[in-house]
Amino acid sequence: MRTLRYYFYVVDIGFIIYWLITLLEIVPSEYLFKDYSNPILLAWNWSFLPIDLLISVTGLWSIWLWQRNNNTWASLALISLVLTSCTGLQALAFWTIRMDFDFWWWLPNVFLVGYPFFFFKNICAVKITYSMAE
Repeated sequence: MRTLRYYFYVVDIGFIIYWLITLLEIVPSEYLFKDYSNPILLAWNWSFLPIDLLISVTGLWSIWLWQRNNNTWASLALISLVLTSCTGLQALAFWTIRMDFDFWWWLPNVFLVGYPFFFFKNICAVKITYSMAE
């Protein structure tokens, strides 16, 4: 968790900032994804809000539990990592179906799909260790 927590801080706080920026419509239109004004695409983008916020809550909560030596942190961390990978994969699948390969939209989503895999093995090992100790 020592390394993972930094990823959680960046990703989970990043999601919260992204949604605040989106809500406040701060990003200039030339930086928005293609067809952003299309109501269906706008709804598609907003459909990620619940899962992204759930990722943030579970990730930040797992850090809080880890700091208090509560073994439940590993379960929440695993949930956060799985959901993070899923949300990135879902976005990439959508952009692939649309044949839209904008580097600046792909880069963060490839990161979201990939980074959790570096932590799955260790988190699962921690969970097994905790369950064996009980």
